[in-house]
Amino acid sequence: MARNTGSKHKLCRQVGQALCGSAKCPVHKRPYPPGQHGPTKRKKISEYGLQLQEKQKLRYIFGVLEKQFRAYYEEAARQKGITGENLLRQLNSRLDYLVYQAGFARTLDGARQLVNHGHVTVNGNKVDIASFAVRPGNVISLREKSHDIVVVKDALAGVTSRPAYMDWNENTLEATYVRYPSREEMPQQVQESMIVEFYSR
Repeated sequence: MARNTGSKHKLCRQVGQALCGSAKCPVHKRPYPPGQHGPTKRKKISEYGLQLQEKQKLRYIFGVLEKQFRAYYEEAARQKGITGENLLRQLNSRLDYLVYQAGFARTLDGARQLVNHGHVTVNGNKVDIASFAVRPGNVISLREKSHDIVVVKDALAGVTSRPAYMDWNENTLEATYVRYPSREEMPQQVQESMIVEFYSR
């Protein structure tokens, strides 16, 4: 199957972290693994298991399949700098994630849907590929007729802040991707070094 259609919160509870980003994630009330043995003490995980868990966490956060995720890693390994940070930077530069960060959607899934349905433009051109790599200087917006979508209006009304690496124009409802984010600005709570170790085995 192309995408996980099971419980969206199962992995959240397995790792004890709200990977989905939802304030209503059940992990906030039940911070233990799912199942009848969940409340018991967590089992000790092997080094390989920890590395795999970190990889799965990052994959789950961005909704990326294994083949595509490995391609991101291989590209990150070819780039100069720290491989783990390069990997995170690529994922944080995906169009669907930046649409979410700009506030056009309340969730990453919602942002992905906006992109896939052709509502999003980059530099004035329609882009319907969620994994499109946005570059610094690119301007992200919605097609004019998409500004009146109720879910978009609700999402924009609920925005309290945006990342420092995005410049928001309130008059035109456009977000400019000013620069790549630093590690401190990438909110994913993962140990990317473990992911590198996983693929380096």
